[in-house]
Amino acid sequence: MSNDLHYLEGVMDDSMLVVGVQVDPELEGPPVDWALDLLRDRSGGDVQRVAVGESPAGASSVVLRQDDQGTQGYSYVRTGDGLEIKATDVVGASYALVGLADEVEIAGDLSGALEGLDGVASSTTMPVRGIMRSFSSVDEDLPWFTSKEFWAEYLDWIAQARFSRFHLALGMQYNYGADRNGATDNYLCFAYPFLLDVPGWNVAAEGVSVEERETNLRMLQFIARETKRRGMDFQLGLWNHAYDYGRNSVHRFPITGLTPETHADYSAAAISELLRVCPEIDGFSFRVHYEGGIPDEGHEKFWDPVFEALSQSGKELQVDMHAKGVDDALLDAVNKPGLQPVLGAKYWAEHQGLPYHQAAIRRLEESKPVPPGKELTSVTEFARRFTRYGYADFLGSDRRADLIFRVWPGTQKLLLWGDPEHAAGYGRLSTFAGALGVDICEPLFFKGRKGSGAPGRRDPYIDPELKLGLRDWTKYAYTYRVWGRKLYNPEAPRREWEGYLNQAYGTYAETVERTLAPLSRILPLITVVHGVGGSNNGNWPEVYTNLPVTEGAYPSHHGSDTEAPPMWGTVSPFDPQTFYIINEWADDVIAGRLDGRYTPVEVADWLQRFVDEAAAGAAELSAATDASPQLRRTAIDVEVLLRLGRFFAAKFRSAADYALWQRTGDRSRLSRAYDQSKIARDVWAEIGDLVEGVYQANLRFGPERSEHGSWTDRRPALEADVDAMGNELRAAAEDSTKTFTSSVPSRPSQTGVVHTAPDAFDRGKPVALDVSVTAPVKKIVLNFRHVNQAEHWQSVEMQRSGDGYRAEIPADYSDSSYPLMYSFTVEHEGGAVALDPAFDDALANQPYYVVMPAAG
Repeated sequence: MSNDLHYLEGVMDDSMLVVGVQVDPELEGPPVDWALDLLRDRSGGDVQRVAVGESPAGASSVVLRQDDQGTQGYSYVRTGDGLEIKATDVVGASYALVGLADEVEIAGDLSGALEGLDGVASSTTMPVRGIMRSFSSVDEDLPWFTSKEFWAEYLDWIAQARFSRFHLALGMQYNYGADRNGATDNYLCFAYPFLLDVPGWNVAAEGVSVEERETNLRMLQFIARETKRRGMDFQLGLWNHAYDYGRNSVHRFPITGLTPETHADYSAAAISELLRVCPEIDGFSFRVHYEGGIPDEGHEKFWDPVFEALSQSGKELQVDMHAKGVDDALLDAVNKPGLQPVLGAKYWAEHQGLPYHQAAIRRLEESKPVPPGKELTSVTEFARRFTRYGYADFLGSDRRADLIFRVWPGTQKLLLWGDPEHAAGYGRLSTFAGALGVDICEPLFFKGRKGSGAPGRRDPYIDPELKLGLRDWTKYAYTYRVWGRKLYNPEAPRREWEGYLNQAYGTYAETVERTLAPLSRILPLITVVHGVGGSNNGNWPEVYTNLPVTEGAYPSHHGSDTEAPPMWGTVSPFDPQTFYIINEWADDVIAGRLDGRYTPVEVADWLQRFVDEAAAGAAELSAATDASPQLRRTAIDVEVLLRLGRFFAAKFRSAADYALWQRTGDRSRLSRAYDQSKIARDVWAEIGDLVEGVYQANLRFGPERSEHGSWTDRRPALEADVDAMGNELRAAAEDSTKTFTSSVPSRPSQTGVVHTAPDAFDRGKPVALDVSVTAPVKKIVLNFRHVNQAEHWQSVEMQRSGDGYRAEIPADYSDSSYPLMYSFTVEHEGGAVALDPAFDDALANQPYYVVMPAAG
């Protein structure tokens, strides 16, 4: 084991006391055995398992008792020189033992660890806390897939992080019918022939020997068993059911023995056989719209026999259907005994955004009429287009399926991420409107996808000192720990990752934590406010493909998924209810009014604040003369993130001034826009210099323009944008009569109102909402909508009521199964406008209220 994760071994000295661990029979099970082994290793072996009521002479006792402590919960109470642990179930007991091992790491010995845990308790309100790993490339991923050493260390770590399930995704890397080209590297895409010889069927993957197929199955069985042994559910993602990708596909491993007529029956027989030989599978995730290989028109005819096979297995199974394109026909098909239907909705399109859920979808996501000849995509791209990138209309209280969210990997695939406040925000808000939780796509997701991989290129580093090989995931150990612990309990204290930071970074631990946190907010914020593309194939903010600010530099890449003409000023945020489109903001500024949405200037200021908060720490990390390889990796990523913040802040400022120049002819605005565009260009160039010789020059997460390359090869497009703006500036005549100074007041520091949301509302009755005021207010508007992204927001002006204001959501509007979401637009005396609730400083909260319908 390398020094980067030596803390996992936890060697102790010979002076340690012995601890006897007694386990209530109701808490017996493999997860407790696994956690005891971890505690024994961490404490140098001075932990012994003893019978209930017994203890070695002179030893302290740790007694595990079954008691309801909340979902997967536990608590510690000091008892003399021992410790009593109460746990709800075997998983909660394993978490408690891992927590004791964590404390050993911090305290340095078992005695101090026992003392430090007195009175600590924890539990979760989120049943599903998933981490996803994708098999995307036979060349880059088969080595880790077939390595038991990899799986032992990796599963140990994610189980310690308290993820409740591990989702192994197969076939997710291709998008049938949507990719410009067909498939080449189809290994494990249509997974069954790579794993099974299905009795009665002569179906095979050419180029895969019987021995290789059997090895693949043994590894899948091993992964499932080891996942379960650590107290996690094993979710198998079968994201593709196309055996032939069509178009110009040249499959490396052609599937033989199938026809369109036999496709569904074989798939049903194969999944039945898979469950027979791998009974540890707890559930399946399916992409059920056309990109998963089954045309939208009549899709239930394929899926019904597959779901029937699952139902006939006799197992209780979660069937997670990717929510995109789901309709009543699919919900009817999955409604079978033994199956728990769950819809997997995208949290922020195919990206990682802020922790809250978008208050509105882009206009581009709204439904459209189905044109002739579009049977393949009729539901997903047209009739139910609004299901593509969010929770859609799936969160009614009478819903036929549960829902989880999924954080896709478009935003940040490579750089280190770690923000406890944002992770806590996700921990609070992933159960939005009664959802079950969230799946997180892990770092390096989709590396080598769509045939872009090559042997030995999975590790993105080329600097020999920084290479990690199959242990590439260990760079992100802090990312996994913070995500998992904060999803389990948003109030988890920093001690739960303090031990790791101390071991990995030594005296720089605190600096890493406080520096990485604000920088980790930059790309999620950019994702939300600059919605230039919903697909992870076409939008990679981390290695941004430039969209021009000017009209003089044609955007050859971004024209397909943003408003026309494609330029910064026209781009819709992914939440246009909360954030301005830049050109709409400019129109309102010139008209002398703002409507309360957050502006591009405010976004730029937030980005600059995050950079400023991290600057000193970044300098300290970069100047370290005793840097370990992990500290070097972290320091480099921190410097890149710092510059990405400066880059995007400058782009927003440039675009804002450019929009005002277009409307006013004020040449000084164009000059300021030009200056900011040069700042953005120069900062971007610094990133290329930083990563030269560190990362691969061509980071391949796919073949499309936004899926591969590096920061350096994005520079020509930035130069073209700067040159085009410079040409405009030189051509613009000085005209002293064309000047513009904004008269719009800034957002007030406080919203000016106080409101407490009701606990619930009665359907079919008016919902009265009251606010009190804390500042001179001119007008307050109530904005409200069902928790249904297919609908638009309503608004009504509130009326004076005593010392505050009141408005009602009408009875006919509340007569709905959907929860209600609402906010207040507050216009202060003097014209300043605020939204309530406002964002907190970390942008980790929800900028609206949600109230559920009363039970019954």
